[in-house]
Amino acid sequence: MSYLIERREEEKERRREEILDAAETVFSEKGFEEATMEQVARTARVSRALVYVYFRDKTALHLAICLRGLKNLRDRFQHAREAETVGYHQVKAIGRAYRAFSEQHPTYFAALSRYESQPHDFSLEDPCCSTLEMMQAGQKVHEQTVLALVQGMSDGSLRSDLKNLMQISVTLWGFCHGTIQLAHTKGAFMQAMGITPEIFMEQALDLAMQALATPQQPQQGDHHA
Repeated sequence: MSYLIERREEEKERRREEILDAAETVFSEKGFEEATMEQVARTARVSRALVYVYFRDKTALHLAICLRGLKNLRDRFQHAREAETVGYHQVKAIGRAYRAFSEQHPTYFAALSRYESQPHDFSLEDPCCSTLEMMQAGQKVHEQTVLALVQGMSDGSLRSDLKNLMQISVTLWGFCHGTIQLAHTKGAFMQAMGITPEIFMEQALDLAMQALATPQQPQQGDHHA
């Protein structure tokens, strides 16, 4: 690849990322339904026509932001897993990492929640940002939990009879995701009953871990919420 072509490709990628940065800002401030391509263009300081060169519509922008979120989440899960040596604690650390992700990157969490609330045909590809690419990115996230489950079965901190670890990972994700959403939407209700969102989510994670842990698992090291 010649120097000029390489520079041109770098410039295209930089401009694409700038438009995505602008879209994140607009979606965060306006919400997905109220956000417009014109607002994204103004925030990115480019023409609306140029936005359409990179993203054919809001759905394409939404999916691109989801992919950003999944990459961030995958890196967080890997870091959480590698910070612990025992499989039980690895799985629990991943659950906590998901909670931190929802709090520190609410736009990503909201984008992914919106995506997951809709049906998708993974045999069809969007020309800008395919559903197949979303599925592959999601699998990379779940692979981190699967690795933690394998470690736990190997070191004896998790039950040895666990089957279909990818399915277990998806189940854990659904459980944690729903718990986080409840903590976000029903936080005031919980506070009125003397339950903080932090305690609620930590207890939910403990309950989930009880189904996976071996009976003799001491559950030590759980002091870092």
